[in-house]
Amino acid sequence: MLSIALAGKPNAGKSTFYTAATMADVDVANYPFTTIDANRGVSYVRTECPCLEREQRCTSDDCRDGKRYVPIELLDVAGLVPGAHEGKGLGNQFLDELTNADVIVNVIDASGGTNAKGEPVDIGSHDPLEDIDFVETEMDKWLAGIVADNWEGVERKSRSPDFDLDETLADMMSGFGASPTDVATILRDLEYPADPLQWNDGDREALATEIRQRTKPIVVAANKIDVAPAENVERLTNLEKPVIPTTAEGERALGKAAEAGLIAYDPGDADLEIVGDVSDPQREALEGLGETMARWDGTGVQAALNYAVYDLLEYLTAYPVQDASKWSDGSGNVLPDALLLPEGSTPVDLAYGVHSDIGDGYLHAVNARSSREVSDSYELEEGDVIKIVSTN
Repeated sequence: MLSIALAGKPNAGKSTFYTAATMADVDVANYPFTTIDANRGVSYVRTECPCLEREQRCTSDDCRDGKRYVPIELLDVAGLVPGAHEGKGLGNQFLDELTNADVIVNVIDASGGTNAKGEPVDIGSHDPLEDIDFVETEMDKWLAGIVADNWEGVERKSRSPDFDLDETLADMMSGFGASPTDVATILRDLEYPADPLQWNDGDREALATEIRQRTKPIVVAANKIDVAPAENVERLTNLEKPVIPTTAEGERALGKAAEAGLIAYDPGDADLEIVGDVSDPQREALEGLGETMARWDGTGVQAALNYAVYDLLEYLTAYPVQDASKWSDGSGNVLPDALLLPEGSTPVDLAYGVHSDIGDGYLHAVNARSSREVSDSYELEEGDVIKIVSTN
């Protein structure tokens, strides 16, 4: 399962974002290090379900009238403070937790209501633009330190006649999630001395930055837009990097209201509809939230998760079935499964995504829309419904 980590300074709203996206009970408070032990839960990315093309909607619990929710892991860890890469605050623990994440959502306080250390201050008194690069800077410095600490081993291995720099660095960076392909691609694009003994701090820092960018891409969630000065949000969204306006508190409130039957709302909707009996204060709060959503196209929580998976990681959703005509499994369940795969994946990759035994016994695949067999090298597209024919 893909893993998304929530990063940022204390009090930016990471735990609220986590609660809103998972509807799990966690500690949420306005003081640093509310989160000490990492919270792990299941959230979802949202896509359009292929069942919209058919008269019969799919039977999956993860589909809400054509809105398909595909599970991912969400990780909420302790907040970063300046100097985290040196171990300040809970820095080392935080950064260690990130090594298994596929992508990072950097939650910042767009209202300017927390200072550089994550301490509460008057709204608007801190410039949130100063927080944009904070997480990636701390991660880059932390990883550069790991590279530097292990460089003596690289130099020692370089004396061997069969030394291979790509292989050596891939071994060193495997714990950070870098594959041999990642390392080879990065080294092709970097300028560096052929002899590891000639590398300097700048060379190692450049390597660390490139590895972090490739293996831990970051999208910024500009949180607290419901209380943030509009000019703050506008400046943030005009930056040349992905920034999603977000109100995690608003999303959490909508989740509770929908669960109570007060509103019609699904995560990721751009608006809400009041359908239950609400008090005047509740109506006022919901209508105010609706105005915020109308301005920024929703609460942003679902949009941030979607951007992380579908845009930064460039994944797609494919639907494996056993019956190509009914789009169902062996028990008649319509579109029971949805798998996230990297763009460029093939039916063989989908087969292995279902189960290793299915992949090992793979024979061929059929595109359920056209009822035609597709080649083993066919590149899957978003929303493909594929019948896998296997000996297992």
